[in-house]
Amino acid sequence: MKREFEIIASLLPNNSSVLDVGCGDGTLMKFLSKEKNIDVRGLELDEKNVQICISKGLSVIEGNAETELNQFPQKSFDYVVLSQTLQAFYSPVTVLDQLLRVGKASIVSVPNFGYWKVRSSLLFNGKMPITNSLPYKWFNTPNLHMCTIKDFYELCNSKRIHMKKIIGINKNKTSLINNNNIRFKNFFSEVGIFLIS
Repeated sequence: MKREFEIIASLLPNNSSVLDVGCGDGTLMKFLSKEKNIDVRGLELDEKNVQICISKGLSVIEGNAETELNQFPQKSFDYVVLSQTLQAFYSPVTVLDQLLRVGKASIVSVPNFGYWKVRSSLLFNGKMPITNSLPYKWFNTPNLHMCTIKDFYELCNSKRIHMKKIIGINKNKTSLINNNNIRFKNFFSEVGIFLIS
């Protein structure tokens, strides 16, 4: 299981209820269910991934978060998880609002376009970068909005979203991010994980 999922799992208490939005093949869901006794449900756009999840015995529905999240009742889950998908929505702010409506708290991770390797690749190669967290070429990327950890931090501040914990990942190393080190961590973190409410 990738490091990002390990960190997300560590933020989720045992025996809680979780909606995993954009759950992919269900790797995180399976871990949460088996290791933390979490009642986890999934929402996934890709039909093949839905079938994979169902074959693993996971409870997943096929749907688009931009149009389907409004069908869930308010505060119907303890947590809603959205892993590296927010930047792929046409209206990320609307999705963010829905995550916070459906869950008592949310965990959102974002690939960091402000990471030093991304910046240097664009500066020195003159091309859109390819990294572990951004593995696509410019013409086949699902990313519609280029977002940095600092961008998401500022969005949360402007919307008065409470950021309980922010964690930066650089390879397998993690570090806490706060107002005092946001510029530094934005430069050196490949992925940012935000626990918000």
